[in-house]
Amino acid sequence: MVDVFLGRTLVNKERDLVDPEEALRNKVVGLYFSAGWCPPCRDFTPLLCDFYTELVEEREPPAQFEIVFISSDKSTEDMLEYYIDMHGDWLALPWSDPYKHDELKKRYNITALPKLVIVKENGQVITDKGRKQIRDQGLACFRNWVEVAEIFQNFNA
Repeated sequence: MVDVFLGRTLVNKERDLVDPEEALRNKVVGLYFSAGWCPPCRDFTPLLCDFYTELVEEREPPAQFEIVFISSDKSTEDMLEYYIDMHGDWLALPWSDPYKHDELKKRYNITALPKLVIVKENGQVITDKGRKQIRDQGLACFRNWVEVAEIFQNFNA
């Protein structure tokens, strides 16, 4: 995620600062555009938590997958409440970072919430239909994402 989060800092649920280059290296990444005020977001987030838990926390070795929450909440307090109460143990872009509203939403053409964009380490889109694929295919969609990422990598090598 060198390109996507260059010069940025992410946070975890304990509010620790996290270096995105280190945390996202060699991983397929889900960019989760969501907000606590959004009913479809509140409906999908528990499903995403289960997906993440099975894939990353309960597998040995853990899958090379990470999620970054990009909030559209109305305040830092609203974002933190939603993030801490409903989200998994993944990362977030700080609410105060203007990058989420400007470049990031434009780069990934975010026009509605929730949106789960699955990207390679360099930010290249694997699919912008992560939410639908998780609902329809469950854990099997991760294998497809990895295969697409490897095809991109081999093609660009």
